[in-house]
Order: sequence, then C-alpha cells, then structure tokens
Amino acid sequence: MNKPAVIAANVTAPQPPVMNLFDRLLTLWVALCIVAGVVLGQATPDVFHAIGAMTIAQVNLPVAVLIWLMIVPMLLKIDLGALRHVGAHWRGMVATVGVNWMVKPFSMALLGWLFVGYLFRPYLPATQIDSYIAGLIILAAAPCTAMVFVWSNLVEGEPHFTLSQIALNDTIMVVAFAPIVGLLLGLSSITVPWDTLILSVVLYIVVPVIAAQVWRGMVLRRGGTAELQRTLKALGSLSLAALLLTLVLLFGLQGQQIVAQPLVILLLAVPILVQVYFNAGLAYWLNRRLGTEWCVAGPSALIGASNFFELAVATAIALFGFQSGAALATVVGVLVEVPVMLSVVYIVRRSRPWYERRMA
Repeated sequence: MNKPAVIAANVTAPQPPVMNLFDRLLTLWVALCIVAGVVLGQATPDVFHAIGAMTIAQVNLPVAVLIWLMIVPMLLKIDLGALRHVGAHWRGMVATVGVNWMVKPFSMALLGWLFVGYLFRPYLPATQIDSYIAGLIILAAAPCTAMVFVWSNLVEGEPHFTLSQIALNDTIMVVAFAPIVGLLLGLSSITVPWDTLILSVVLYIVVPVIAAQVWRGMVLRRGGTAELQRTLKALGSLSLAALLLTLVLLFGLQGQQIVAQPLVILLLAVPILVQVYFNAGLAYWLNRRLGTEWCVAGPSALIGASNFFELAVATAIALFGFQSGAALATVVGVLVEVPVMLSVVYIVRRSRPWYERRMA
C-alpha cells in the first residue's frame, strides 16, 4: 500500500521510513472520504453516473488516471536490482512467497465462500454475493508493496530482505496475478472477462512497472540517491490524494447501497480480518520452523498478510464496474488495512522472546 514515506534508493544503504501522523490516521481519512462520497453521491447522482460512464473497454478513464497517480510513485521506490539479493535470506523468501502466492488467494476464496457465500448470505443482497466473493479474491491475489517498508521499520525488520522480497513479489505479480484471479473466479463460478482482466494487468502492473523503472533510472542518473529522495518526497502526497479521491468517486456511486445496507461493510470486513491474521501467523510460524532470524520473520509475516489494495480496487472496478459488490469489497480492505496491520506489528514485537526460543 502506498504511503508518503521516503525509503532508500538502493540496497546498500536502506533508510527506513517513519510512519507520520497523517499515515497513522489513514483509516480516519478513508472514513471521511467514504462519508463525503456517500453524501455527494446522494446530492449529485447525475455527476457520478456521468463519471462512471467514462469508459473504454470497460476501463474507467478517470479512475485509470487516479490509479496511475497512486501506483507509479509507489513503484518508483522499488529497486528491481534488489532481486540479486534474494538468495541472502532464502528461508524468509520461501516462507513469504509460499504464503503470498500459494496460500493467501486460495484461503481468501475459501473464506469468501464460507462467510459471504454461506454464513452471511441471508444478510447480504442476493444479486451481489458472487461479486463480493470476487472482490475478496482480487484483494488477496496481490501482495502489498511500498507500505511494507513502513511495517518492516516498525518491527525492526532487515531492510535488505524487505526490499528484495518486494522486488520479487512485483516481478511475480506481473505474470501470476491474472492467472490466479482467473482460476479462482472460475472455481467460484464467476464469469471471467479475460480481455478486461489482461488489460487491467497491463494497465496497472506491466506499464506502471516499466514506466517507474525508466523514470527511476533517469532520476538516479541525473542526481543520484539524493535526487530520488527529493522526487519521492514530492510525490508522496500526490499518491495519497489520488487514493482518497478514488474513494470519494467509488462511494459516490456506491452510496445508495451503503445507506440502504450499512451492515454489508461490517460483514465484508470479517473474512478480510480472518485472512490477515491467519496468513501473518502462518508466515511467522514458517519462518520460525525454518530457523529464520526474527528481523526477517517480522517483515515476512507482514508481507504475507497485507494487500496491494490500489491494484485490487482498480481491477475490481475494471472487471465489474464502479457500483459492483467486488469494488465495494476491495474498498473495505482499504478501510481495515492500517489498524489491522498495526495490530500485527504489535503482536510480532511482543512475541519476539517466544520467537527466539528455537523449537527443538
């Protein structure tokens, strides 16, 4: 998740970011944008419907621009050259990649079916059940990127591991995101618009990754690390502003449904919370079993639990539309992300003595 935190430009001297007050209150800003979106959507529905209709190949153009403003500055922080350091902490890499790509999307599909498709079905709109499950799957299929640097700093994580793991995840995501989402949506009996899904991957992963790496190289050649730091600092607020504006637009179109059924938000949060704690605990335990140092296990657990919700929101909107249950489900992920991940940080820090008592 992208935040205005300044991180190192290379893997030789990573400088961990500090989570400022504005970042720590992200849930508050998200909540305020939800309220603003609902109110504006009720007051000026024609404006929001006009924005929602501005699409090409089912991709909403205003949202596409906002997503780029969110994602590109975040990807600018990632040094794909860090992939050469993958072998230095291979045990942590194995645990994190296994949880991110072999467990989390599938466990979320199971949790979505259990909670949304079965336990909560009587309390949710029948026409949106499949769409809610689809949104949860999309949310879990993309591991978090830049915000992990903040979480890693808060648990005194090994910065070289964090940077190389994020670079590896971004590389895997380019080729694995669409097949995993398509497979799981198919297993959930949800029609997969493959052309739109592939277009979303190109628009929101492939092109931004290439653009960010080209831009990063130009900045480093022009002014080195110091210039990159200045650029990231200047772009930090832009990314967060784009996120918040996207939420206003999304909830402007979702407003009528939310006002009519506020219980939906609470119920959708349940499987998200369960999967965060389950996957964080699994990654943490696997690292301990593999004999990984605590400074690697901490960020591994956090990377294993958190989500790249910017991509999830964009993909859900592109696949199912602004007013879909899928889009709403991914936005619920935004709402709970920061407080839940801070609780995982607290658990990891408090459990350090237990972790360092090696299992026989």
